[in-house]
Amino acid sequence: MKRAMKSFLGSVLIVLFAAAAPAVANTPGEVEIGGTLREAAMQGLSGPSRKLSEFRGKPLLINVWASWCGPCRSEMGSLERLFWRYEGSKFAMIGISTDDYRDRAEAFLKVSPSSFSHFIDKQLELENMLGANRLPLTVLVDARGRVVGKYYGAKDWDSPEARALIGKALGIRMEAK
Repeated sequence: MKRAMKSFLGSVLIVLFAAAAPAVANTPGEVEIGGTLREAAMQGLSGPSRKLSEFRGKPLLINVWASWCGPCRSEMGSLERLFWRYEGSKFAMIGISTDDYRDRAEAFLKVSPSSFSHFIDKQLELENMLGANRLPLTVLVDARGRVVGKYYGAKDWDSPEARALIGKALGIRMEAK
């Protein structure tokens, strides 16, 4: 009887742990690594509105952030330094805010000024397409619009290691200017 009870309890615990494990689900319409990004209209936040396809022809770094996200705020400086280091000569860089309220995203950009273009995604179109179920998310896209890398969590993007990762993923040399 004790053996049967232990076996039963063990089975119940396995089922409970399996049910409690966090599921890593894709976002609706997510483009996986290797897939090509679809067209999307992007509402300008720090400049004019543009279409995603306007960035084709050159590798692209997309950073998805929110004003309320502490790790997003902490990595923004390294993204800015990376941008200034290459000034768009190797790849283009854009930021996508997932804030629900434009004024909060604009307020963040005032205290953390950024030289690269930012857009707001209140409709979740880009958030879902890029797979931003966690923030921050940085997506590397080749010149043809194909996703070649996705990196979740704050990174020191201007570090030698990050520059080497970007160069390898995008197939470009990342020497200093």
